[in-house]
Amino acid sequence: MTDTLPETADTDELLAELRAWLRGAWDPDLTVAAWWERLGTSGWAAPTLPTHAFGRGLARSVGVQVTNEIAAAGVVGAPYGLGLLLAAPTIADHGTPEQIDTLVRDIVTGRAAWCQLFSEPGAGSDLAGLTTRAELDGDEWVVNGQKVWTSLGQTADLGMLIARTSPDAPKHRGISYFAIDMHQPGVEVRPLREMTGHAMFNETFLTDARVPADALIGGRDRGWAVANTTLGYERSGLGTGGGSRGTVVMPGSVAGNLDRRVGDFAPTPRDRPPARAETAARPSRRDDLLTGLARGNGTSTDPLVRQDLIRLYTLNELGRLNAERLKATRAAGGDVPGMANIAKLSMSAVMRLTRDLGLRIVGAQGMLHAYDPVDQATLDAATGNPFLPGVTGSALYAQAPSIYGGTDQIQRNIIGERVLGLPKEPGADKDTPFAQLLRNG
Repeated sequence: MTDTLPETADTDELLAELRAWLRGAWDPDLTVAAWWERLGTSGWAAPTLPTHAFGRGLARSVGVQVTNEIAAAGVVGAPYGLGLLLAAPTIADHGTPEQIDTLVRDIVTGRAAWCQLFSEPGAGSDLAGLTTRAELDGDEWVVNGQKVWTSLGQTADLGMLIARTSPDAPKHRGISYFAIDMHQPGVEVRPLREMTGHAMFNETFLTDARVPADALIGGRDRGWAVANTTLGYERSGLGTGGGSRGTVVMPGSVAGNLDRRVGDFAPTPRDRPPARAETAARPSRRDDLLTGLARGNGTSTDPLVRQDLIRLYTLNELGRLNAERLKATRAAGGDVPGMANIAKLSMSAVMRLTRDLGLRIVGAQGMLHAYDPVDQATLDAATGNPFLPGVTGSALYAQAPSIYGGTDQIQRNIIGERVLGLPKEPGADKDTPFAQLLRNG
């Protein structure tokens, strides 16, 4: 993605242009699909994408202001999910013009929902050790293997798949990146129920699944570079310092929203957020919720609680300022190496502190959690605290961020080796053909 718009008076002009466009384009009686077609092809659904990929080439913080402006107008925003977050920018960077015209268009217009088929039971932290195979058969690739931690796989139309296409090449050099149809008979998705009660993650079994040759992204055996692009966008998106406001509407054919009236999903119009990124890019955060709870039950008088509330606020502000620093540096033609990894580490720290601080604020009520709406209503009535699920849900979920998207240890290794120039860990298998590597039976 490119950062081409400086955050000056041009931003105010851009937002004025957006408001004028919304006044003429928004029609609550359209279907969701028809509205997303207008929004996506105009460049407003994914304004940080390059202009050649249905975007406007805006900096991330300006893109947040666009999203907030759409929400403030009481208008349904962009399709939610990994398509817009990961697949679209990756394809914009590595895809052919034909792939951009079809795959990215279907993402920004909500026609297709995506999932990520990277991790495997035996290839998580060492992702390049994956064993899922793709073998060329005429003008198609035949895929066999197993993936795990497939977020939103049960509602996906397409998947970002990395598979081994040259087992006789070293492990990092024999991987290719595909867009795979998730609806075909050779793809089986099994939900994994988490301790939060949800099943966002899945395991996916691929048995003689087929991928057309033109769905290969970035070239044969060049998938490791493409995958690292996706991981970079993932870490930036998961890290501290981003965020925006808006109504979440799931895209794709499985969610069943495309033919529904878009006005039924529209948020309530509200006061427009200030145009400057210092305030507009700051969404409602966990420190706001916990501060309100602490004031309400009196724990805000505890000096340790007050200290950690300030610590949580500070971590969030550092994340936001780092995002602004990166944006300004890129606008000037530079970069801040490792910032995506730093943001990912910061997010893990924020989640752990949110868990510990939240449970300390709510006290014994933190041992109570409901897993369905009926039980939740009973629990709300018993505790008189409708905000409790936010605390307990975050506490149960807090273990995940330090694992998914690359563990904290992996992030530190990347920063140490690629940013600070520290010696790499010994890797005798770097140039060994993958087929000759020793593996557990």
